[in-house]
Amino acid sequence: MRSHYWMSHFCHLFRRYALQFPVQLTRGYRDVHKQIFVMSQEEGKNRNKVYKVVLTGGPCGGKTTGQARLSSFFESMNWKVYRLPETAYIFLSGGVKFSSLKKDEAYRLQENLMKTMMQIEDTFFDLANSCEQNCLLICDRGLMDASAYLDPNDWEKMKKDNKWNPVQLRDNRYNQIIHMVSAANGAEAFYTLDGHVTRHEGLDVARQLDEITAAAWVGHPYYDVIDNCTGFEEKVNRMISTVCSRLGIEVNDRLSSESKKRKFLVTSLADESKFPGYQDFDVQHYYLSSPSRKTQARIRKRGQNGSWTYTHTMRRQVQEAMVEIRMSISEKDFNILFEQRDNKRWPIYKKRRCFLWNNQYFHMDIYKEPSPERCKGLIILETYTALKGEDLALPDFLNVEREVTGLNEYSMYNLSLKVE
Repeated sequence: MRSHYWMSHFCHLFRRYALQFPVQLTRGYRDVHKQIFVMSQEEGKNRNKVYKVVLTGGPCGGKTTGQARLSSFFESMNWKVYRLPETAYIFLSGGVKFSSLKKDEAYRLQENLMKTMMQIEDTFFDLANSCEQNCLLICDRGLMDASAYLDPNDWEKMKKDNKWNPVQLRDNRYNQIIHMVSAANGAEAFYTLDGHVTRHEGLDVARQLDEITAAAWVGHPYYDVIDNCTGFEEKVNRMISTVCSRLGIEVNDRLSSESKKRKFLVTSLADESKFPGYQDFDVQHYYLSSPSRKTQARIRKRGQNGSWTYTHTMRRQVQEAMVEIRMSISEKDFNILFEQRDNKRWPIYKKRRCFLWNNQYFHMDIYKEPSPERCKGLIILETYTALKGEDLALPDFLNVEREVTGLNEYSMYNLSLKVE
């Protein structure tokens, strides 16, 4: 009975979103020859979409302007937008100076800051959940930003004392993370602190803060870095386009974005010491039986250190477009769907390594045993970028054989197929 519920539920979602967003709107999000429509991971009580975005980054990265522009853009499409304030600013504007605090005072303040941030966010999340409209929540920084300002040993102690784990704080809590790179990193001539009475960072400190906040979010499954390779106006437009692309919303000529997923075949795994700061995850994919050849369904289990996130994905051909809906599910529902595995396909086991290099966010899938014969030794590097051809600089410590973007033989759906 439960399996029939899930099939009817997702079929309903396909029908609903296909009607709400015509096929031509999917052209805003491309994977070479395929048109893919990625929906929000969450749905409110009124079947409204609820999408939680964190804007983070170093000083003078464009967060304030970006938040205002992103809010106006989605409000013009009749979305309800909530703008969550930066919790640290409440303390800074109240007279707190972190530099003047003793070590134990700074620790307690950061711990209380985290708890305050959770309560503020949960209040907004609850409002969004009962909203009648589709709802975008723009978080001015998120929980992992607080961890960036703690000594690693203090952060480990704080997690243990409060029974927090990074998978819950980072991966399960927010739908998308956007790091707005500080002007101190690539646009130094435009770096200024005018109008920020609580900020006093010079260029070197700003670069350092930018790097540690970027590293704090490495590992989130939907993490986008907006660098300073263009002017500021285009930078903000790229940020808005990134959110629209993740949601499958066509922006037409209002914004300029050609971001797509590019995939590269890596011949061998480099020594761990050569990687910048990274996060490793265990990932398991299982394809499910489907009543139609036009529909693909799979479940994913992704986690580290015994903490997991669970996702149900369905892809379906609608006219000329491939529509995709991705939903977070509970462990219980994952186990129910697990019983509907497609016996014509192998399960896929991978180690996913996420890292930042040259202001570009990469993840590298290292296929693990047990695996199909064609997956043995397979390593695929992926990133989302608007750069084309050789304009995209690839990590110099990896041996990249060739680009395989759009090649069917490297799609996970085809790799999982059992061969007689």
